[in-house]
Amino acid sequence: MESPCASRSWHRCWGKRVSVPAPAAWSSGSTEPPVPEGDTIWRTAAALRRSLLGQTVVAARPAALERLSGSVLEDVHPVGKHLLLRFSGGWTLHSHMRLFGSWHLYRPGERWRKSARAARAVLEFGDWLAVCFSAPLVELTQQPLAGIAHLGPDILAADVSWEQITRRARALGPVPLGELLLDQRVCCGIGNVYKCEALWTLGLDPWLRSDALTDERLTQLFITARQAMQANLSGGFERRFESGRSRAVHGRRSRPCPRCGTAVATRQQGEQARWTYFCPTCQRTAASAS
Repeated sequence: MESPCASRSWHRCWGKRVSVPAPAAWSSGSTEPPVPEGDTIWRTAAALRRSLLGQTVVAARPAALERLSGSVLEDVHPVGKHLLLRFSGGWTLHSHMRLFGSWHLYRPGERWRKSARAARAVLEFGDWLAVCFSAPLVELTQQPLAGIAHLGPDILAADVSWEQITRRARALGPVPLGELLLDQRVCCGIGNVYKCEALWTLGLDPWLRSDALTDERLTQLFITARQAMQANLSGGFERRFESGRSRAVHGRRSRPCPRCGTAVATRQQGEQARWTYFCPTCQRTAASAS
């Protein structure tokens, strides 16, 4: 059976970034679509390991990946929003999910849930197809990955060092907490959802500067984000939050805060103007600094 994406179109697919529709869980209360966070990448890595580890690549597309044919998948390693597939022969397939990237697993002949035009990589393993959709970065290399050298420790790693994360955070100087949590140089994997939820959990103003917190309090902020991400790791391969059910503030603009009933507010924050969801009552600067 011919692949859903004919071979003649793969050169176009390889170099083109394609937008995909937002999932149904994106409700009208949210100002931005759901995006992959560190826990999503960890679940993806676990699913790929479970189905593909130790298996041989039968075919790979586009042409830039054909050299993977005949190689064995030896490891799948998540690093923040990056996913590293390591193969025999010293090859590493590096993909960065950014806002809309995702990996899917299909049986041969199974209908794809996204357009073949959005496929950036297809790996055939006999009983499975692994397809990477819409990732802005997909590269095959045998060299050290300079693109991830600047990243801090993965927030979900079993051996994560809180001392190292706190030290990296302090090295940046005074930074608004909402921006600090997203800075991948401090630690990688925390996205906008967990940024908002961790700050709300601890009652911290997203615009409060990091120098207002003790080291202990700052460390607790990162621990809180990790705990929320770990709680979501038990979901399925492509689990998404259900807006308004699993979150306290993110995606719940104008809805009541679960703690005090005040309407959840939103403001753009940082150079990338990410939307920050917060409770103007529970997360006042005065309360945060106390």
